[in-house]
Amino acid sequence: MPTYEYECQKCGHRFEEFQSMKDAPLTKCPECKGKVKRLIGAGAGFIFKGSGFYITDYRSSGYSEKKKKEGGDAGASAASPTPPPAAAGKPAAPAAEKPKKPPGKKGKA
Repeated sequence: MPTYEYECQKCGHRFEEFQSMKDAPLTKCPECKGKVKRLIGAGAGFIFKGSGFYITDYRSSGYSEKKKKEGGDAGASAASPTPPPAAAGKPAAPAAEKPKKPPGKKGKA
């Protein structure tokens, strides 16, 4: 059974109601007895656990390796990394550049 969200048009009170899909929408606010309007909800997200789903069976190997390295420590990934004290004064290493094309004839092949 889904949870529906309602908003009173008179007092602005917002509330949720757990009711069957077959039930008629509520019409009165529980606080002021004013008219309520059912809001469009985001719904629930799907969680694909176990095997048998494309998203879990064919996930990249990089994801799996990263997950193993992190282990059960979810808080570590949320914190921003800080440089070690010895490297704090040194400039950052340049990013890897794409290899340049060798000089040669330009134009049609």
